[in-house]
Amino acid sequence: MMLRAACLGLSLTLISGCGSGEPAPVGTSSGSPDAATRTSAGDWFTERATASGLNFVHVNGATGRLYYPEILPPGVALFDYDNDGDLDVYIAQGHALGQNAEKSAAPEPATHARTGRLYRNDLQVSNGTRQLRFTDVTEVSGIVSRGYGMGAAAGDIDNDGFVDLYLTNFESCQMYRNNGDGTFSDATSASGTANQPGFAVSAAFVDYDRDGWLDLYVGNNVNYRLDNATVCPNPAGAPDYCPPQIYGGRPDRLYHNLGRGRFEDVTTKALLGGKFGPALGVSTADFNGDGWIDIYVANDGEDNLLWMNQRNGTFKETALQSGAAVTAEGRAEASMGLDAGDFDNDGDEDVIVAELTSQGSNLYVNDGSARFRDASAASGVGPQTLPYTGWGTAWFDYDNDGWLDFLTVNGTIIVQEGHPLPFPYDQRKVLFKNMGNGRFEDVTAKAGAAFALSESGRGAAFGDVDNDGDIDVVVGNDAGPARLLINDVGNRQHWIGLRLVGTSGSRDMLGARVAVVRKNGPTLWRRSRADGSYASANDPRVLVGLGASDERPTLRVRWPDGREEEWADALIDRWTTLHQGRAR
Repeated sequence: MMLRAACLGLSLTLISGCGSGEPAPVGTSSGSPDAATRTSAGDWFTERATASGLNFVHVNGATGRLYYPEILPPGVALFDYDNDGDLDVYIAQGHALGQNAEKSAAPEPATHARTGRLYRNDLQVSNGTRQLRFTDVTEVSGIVSRGYGMGAAAGDIDNDGFVDLYLTNFESCQMYRNNGDGTFSDATSASGTANQPGFAVSAAFVDYDRDGWLDLYVGNNVNYRLDNATVCPNPAGAPDYCPPQIYGGRPDRLYHNLGRGRFEDVTTKALLGGKFGPALGVSTADFNGDGWIDIYVANDGEDNLLWMNQRNGTFKETALQSGAAVTAEGRAEASMGLDAGDFDNDGDEDVIVAELTSQGSNLYVNDGSARFRDASAASGVGPQTLPYTGWGTAWFDYDNDGWLDFLTVNGTIIVQEGHPLPFPYDQRKVLFKNMGNGRFEDVTAKAGAAFALSESGRGAAFGDVDNDGDIDVVVGNDAGPARLLINDVGNRQHWIGLRLVGTSGSRDMLGARVAVVRKNGPTLWRRSRADGSYASANDPRVLVGLGASDERPTLRVRWPDGREEEWADALIDRWTTLHQGRAR
C-alpha cells in the first residue's frame, strides 16, 4: 500500500522495498542501518546473478565468420514494469547470423534462444532482511524480440503510469507497450518506431519539446547488412572484424511523440546541420542550463555530436565549437559508452566517454554554458583507462559520500594473444573514486572479487536493485553470463532516494533535476534519467549520497516543463516519491 505523508511540510509518498507482487511502499523498511551498526568489513560489491536467479547467458552466434554485429551486444534494462516498487531486468539476446545459422558450433540454450529475456524482481524484505530473487517471465510477458538484439530503452510513452520497452536491434527495432497487467503488446507498427532501415544500438526517451510526452532518439550505428559483410586483416595479418569506417554511418532518428504513444519521424526537420557517425551511446541532459533537454551522442571513430535544443522543436549540432566533439589533441576516438552528470558539484552536467584500448576514457568538463574542457589527462581518467576498451559506464556515487564516481565495463574487440577462439575479448571492470579535487583514483582492487572477473563486458545498467540505498549494477557480457553486482558499501553512509513523477499517470519525469540543498556542504544537483551507459536503460530514480551527515536537506525540483517546486526538511535513508504539483 502507499503511505501518504503530510508531516514536516512535505507532500510526498514514502515507499519501502517489500518486493511483493502488488504495489507496495518502497522506503520505510529500506533504510540504512543505524550509524552504530554500520561496518567496514567485506567486499564493496558481491556478484549475485546466479544466486538470485538471474541466470542469463548471452549467445552472439559467432563461429569465425566475423559478422560485425557479433561484437556489440548485449545491453541491459533496469525498469519497474509491474509497479511493485523494485527494479526488473531485461537483457538483449543474439543468435547465429547468416551462414552461421547453419554452421553454429553448438545449439543455443533452449531458454535463451533467439529472444531477449525479462526477469521479474521478487524482492522480499522481512525484519530488515532482504531476499533478492528473479523469475524469468519472458513467455508470459508477451515480449518476443525477433531481431538480433543490441539493447533497450525504457520509458512511459502513453502516460498511463506503466513503463514501456523499446528494443534496439540489428535491422528493425521493436516497441513494446506495457498493458499494465504484467504483459506487453507489440506496438512497433502502431507507434511508427520500427527504425527501418537501421542498425540501432542505443536509444533514449526524452521530452525535448516540453509537451508532456516522451519522444525518442535512436542512435544508429553503421550501414551494415549481411550482404555487404567484409572481413579485414588485423595488425598481425589475420582475418578480423572491420572497423566501422569500412561501412560508414547511418543517420540517427528522432521520433516526436504525438500523444498516447504515436510517433512521427522528425529527423530531417529537427536535427539540423549534423554529420551523423556510427552511434554507440546516447545521453540526454540540459547542458547549458536553459531548462530544455539537449542530446549528446558518442560516435565510434568519428566526431561526437552535441545537439543543442533550440526551444522551437529543432536542434543545432555544436559539438566541435563546444569542445565536446574530439579530444584536446583534435582526435576523434572510438567513443562507446557515456554518461552526463555533475561530478564536480558545480551545478552543471559533465560528460564521461569510454574509449578503445590505448585511447583512454575522456572527461569533458562543462563550464555551465555547454562549453567543455577536455580534462582527461588532468583528472587521471585518461591515463588510468588506457589498457581498457570501455562500453557500459555511468556516473554514480558508489559510497554515498556526495561525489559522483564512475565504473566502466570493459572488453576489447582485438583478439588477445594466447586466448582460445572463437571469442577471446575479455577484460576486467574498473571502478574509479572521485577524490573531490577534480581527480579520480582507481579503486578496483578494493571493490571485491567480482571485479577480478575478466569478461567481454558490454552493456551496464545502474540502479538500486535491492532498494537498500545504494547503486547496484547489472552487466551484460558478450557471449557470456550476465552479472549482478550488489553494492554492499554505499548504505554505510546516509542517503536520500527520490522518485520524481508527474501529474499525468504517475510517469517518471525523465529530465527533471533536483537540487539537494544542505546547510553544511555544496548543493548537490542530480537528474532523473534512464539513458546513458551503453545500449542500456538505468533506474530512473535519483539516489543522492549524503556522507556522514544526518541533516535533512531541502529539495528543489525543476520539472521538465520548467516549473519548480520545493520540499523542506526531506526525510533521509529511505526512498520517497515526489509528485509534481504537491509541494507545500
